[in-house]
Amino acid sequence: MSGIITIILMVWAVVLQMYLSRKPSRWPGLVLPIISFLFSLLYPLSMADIGGDRSALIAQLLLVWLLANIPTFIFLAIYFSARGRLRRAREFERMDAQDLG
Repeated sequence: MSGIITIILMVWAVVLQMYLSRKPSRWPGLVLPIISFLFSLLYPLSMADIGGDRSALIAQLLLVWLLANIPTFIFLAIYFSARGRLRRAREFERMDAQDLG
């Protein structure tokens, strides 16, 4: 049951990101990536240092941080894709207006 809820929440977040990224202003589309990035900073901070090799700990911290940023990368990919489509649509509108004028 919790797996279904998790999938529904992920789909909802992607749909919300798509909606926010298509807004005329660029800032609404950046809300979810920023929130996701801030949450990704919490994961390495919650890791316990049990001693041992410092380089191994740093590698683990980096790996955890990169894995925690997967949603951030997905949200940013959606954002840049949607913004690119909006930019191309505006350019076509300008071209049509110039052709008619």
